[in-house]
Amino acid sequence: MNTFPEHFERLQVTVAEDRVTVILDHQPTRNAIDQQMVDELHVICAELEREPRILILAGANGLFASGADIAQLKERRRDDALAGINSTIFDRIAKLPMPVIAALEGFALGGGAELAYAADFRIAAPNVKLGNPETALGIMAAAGATWRLRELVGEPLAKEILLAGRQLDAEEALACNLITEIHAVDQLLPGANALADRIAKQDPLAVRISKSVFHTPREVHPLIDTLAQGMLFESEAKFERMQGFLDAKAARKAKRESAQDSSAQDTSAQNTEGRHEQ
Repeated sequence: MNTFPEHFERLQVTVAEDRVTVILDHQPTRNAIDQQMVDELHVICAELEREPRILILAGANGLFASGADIAQLKERRRDDALAGINSTIFDRIAKLPMPVIAALEGFALGGGAELAYAADFRIAAPNVKLGNPETALGIMAAAGATWRLRELVGEPLAKEILLAGRQLDAEEALACNLITEIHAVDQLLPGANALADRIAKQDPLAVRISKSVFHTPREVHPLIDTLAQGMLFESEAKFERMQGFLDAKAARKAKRESAQDSSAQDTSAQNTEGRHEQ
């Protein structure tokens, strides 16, 4: 059931049975991630934690997000930084039960890039520009980039982005696996929904548990895998899906055998006709 507010100031929200699409939309600040947008994203997360669904994140106005709101950042002080305003919401998004897909076009810089790094999947349009220019403004990328980006692309490239201001285009981002697909701008959201469709075909509980286990520390494996698998082995969906697989396999086998019998009968009939003609 949709319990989202009817109106957001910074987001366009579309709710479906198995997914929620959220479009960052504040043209005056080029979709900058300000306090209002952060607050609204917390509302989204609360709903998706209560009723898990796939989340698709995208941007309006020809870009994903230009970064954080510089006017707000300029006024923030030490205690604001210690509150972790952006890092808290990005971490909450990363920990959502179901996968998060970021569909990127135009600029995805600074906080916009860090929001993208928090997603499970990133796809992009050819015109995307990904990077973290924070050091040029006298600050650092403190909402996940210093560790998420290193995990995603490796230390040398992460340092070049974080310390030397390098921005990646779509082909460069694809080459380093920061994104997994490139789509024309008008096909970006359809591409995100196609990926969501593939996820939605899986068992939701298996997807949720797999995502959770994937992000656990190395030292808890393989124990966590074994315990999680034990839970799934008792799920009703496991029995239904495996029985469906076996039934489909048996049906294919029966169809092949029927086709082989029919072919053998046709061959036999042709041989008989040939002998009669002789």
